Amino acid sequence: MQSADITADRLASLRDLLPEAFTEGKVDFDKLRQALGDEVDDRPERYSFTWAGKRDAMRLLQVPSRATLVPCPQESVDWDTTQNLFIEGENLEVLKLLYKSYAGRVKMIYIDPPYNTGNDFIYPDDFRDPLQTYLKLTGQKDAEGNLLTSNPESSGRYHSAWLSMMYPRLFVARQLLRDDGVIAISIDHHEVANLRCMLADVFGEENFINTFAWVNNLKGRQISAHGAALTHEFIAVWAKNHDLVEEFTVQVEWGKSRMPSAYKGLAYEVMQDAKGEYVLKNQLYNTNSAFNEVTRPNLVFNIHFNDTTGEVRTTDIADPRRFDGFHIITPHPCNDGRHKYHAWRWGRSKVEQEKDDLAFLVSGDDIRVFTKVRGYTTTVLKDLITDISTNEGAKDVTAILGCCPFTYPKPLSLMQLLVQSVASADEESIVMDFFAGSGTTGHAVMQQNAADGGNRRYILVQLPEGLDMENKDQKVAADFCDKIKKPHNISELTKELLRRAGKKIQEENPLFKGDLGFRIFKLAESNYRVWTGVEKKDGAAYADTMEMFADPLLPGWKPVNVLYEVALKEGYSLTSKIEKVEGVKDNTVWCVTDPDKGQSFRICLDDKLKAATLKALALAKDDLFICRDSALTDEQAANLALQCNLKTI
Repeated sequence: MQSADITADRLASLRDLLPEAFTEGKVDFDKLRQALGDEVDDRPERYSFTWAGKRDAMRLLQVPSRATLVPCPQESVDWDTTQNLFIEGENLEVLKLLYKSYAGRVKMIYIDPPYNTGNDFIYPDDFRDPLQTYLKLTGQKDAEGNLLTSNPESSGRYHSAWLSMMYPRLFVARQLLRDDGVIAISIDHHEVANLRCMLADVFGEENFINTFAWVNNLKGRQISAHGAALTHEFIAVWAKNHDLVEEFTVQVEWGKSRMPSAYKGLAYEVMQDAKGEYVLKNQLYNTNSAFNEVTRPNLVFNIHFNDTTGEVRTTDIADPRRFDGFHIITPHPCNDGRHKYHAWRWGRSKVEQEKDDLAFLVSGDDIRVFTKVRGYTTTVLKDLITDISTNEGAKDVTAILGCCPFTYPKPLSLMQLLVQSVASADEESIVMDFFAGSGTTGHAVMQQNAADGGNRRYILVQLPEGLDMENKDQKVAADFCDKIKKPHNISELTKELLRRAGKKIQEENPLFKGDLGFRIFKLAESNYRVWTGVEKKDGAAYADTMEMFADPLLPGWKPVNVLYEVALKEGYSLTSKIEKVEGVKDNTVWCVTDPDKGQSFRICLDDKLKAATLKALALAKDDLFICRDSALTDEQAANLALQCNLKTI
């Protein structure tokens, strides 16, 4: 009837770890302190991060969602084959609904939340009934109320309101990450300090990775009223488990432009030899690891080089021989007190056989050996990102839609850089963005897959924010929505941008066979009736209400919507396959299969379940079968409970 209870799951984990800390099913804090011993900090004064409203934010987190996600195949692209998702709805409700299906599965989360500048929006969360608040503000219930509320700096809880909005979303987001997953959050100076404190609270101080400085306006914002002109923003990166996160690397391709296409701001002189173009990036010294001639004799030796003939020879360190016309290059001394030399990165035979891929730079007595890099290489991502300006984002959107209705969308090149460095091409990494905005994260995933043949997939979530007719760009966007016959809201523009971006990528990469589609789902009220009590406290009123609940499905329910709601609540992916079961004549039975998890179940939504159907299905003990409770006789229910894993609606 509702999404998974995150608090209950955490308590279950605690019970598995420390069963002695529970008494009659409840946490006994005295016993918990005893179990943890000196690890409990009970000092009256200790560091903590809090704000006005934090308790309500935690209560909001603990309220399970009663909503569902309704499939929209007619609006989607390649519904039957795509693994990408676009979900229209309030992101906290959506995150709660995705929790059971996607916990521990997401490699990278990137979000570009409101910066809290005093003009942008704050989500109007209401822990008493989050879904009803969302439905009201999006016009699904009535036309009253505004979609968004401003958070002026004059507000008495200016920072607190922003923190209360962010906290529950970050908390659930952490649960979705893989053990080696990371979250990257764009932010500016308004809330960067508070964001870091909150991330330490949610993820743990030890899981901090980087704070990138993105120089997006090198000239500086000249309208700054005080102090220095602002030139950069930040991207805060935290891990679920710091120790499992590898280096962020980017592939650098060298082309005719003499500039790397994957990492702007990184440039080397491109040279030419008989084998083609190359750059000199790395010396042959393995300066990161010290080895002596005893532990790694194959990597510690002298190199002799003749700069007239290009001949290369090698000798042992202790070999006194010299050759006429040859320079001698000795391994770099190591001054760590434990080793004598640094090692070469290549062994002796490779140095002699592949001398054409070595460059010897001779300057007097100084001789350095470099390896020639041809075609492409990888480099470690730096925490300073330059040469990508804010304006590029608007240009990227305008090139596809013909206008830019989004406020400062992130540049495609910036997002591609992050996607490439965090989510490797050799695995089906899930990349999520639950403040999707212009959809650049999804665009970047598709673009990077086309560039390196990766199989990354994306999940985007966007609120259907109405267009502001006072904003000239969004007024143009409203005209655009009229042309494509779509409602005037941001999520419709995001979907259209993704559709056109996919087509553009295919046109530019005709041989690319990767995933350029996406499934669309929308947040909506559940297909199940919700018990709200009765107005009159008498037996007849209760009897009438109970009779109505004999069938818990609401009038007008659609089978496909119920199928996906059941699948989601069972923890199945939204990309699961739903197919009719062949060989069953008296009822319609569906098989729901999640290839990612290697599991499936069968479900029948008919009013009555025929005996012939059960016989044809031949259900086994481990099979999950779901049907409406009212469709079964008592005898059928008893027999099925013994025959298989039976669940009823």
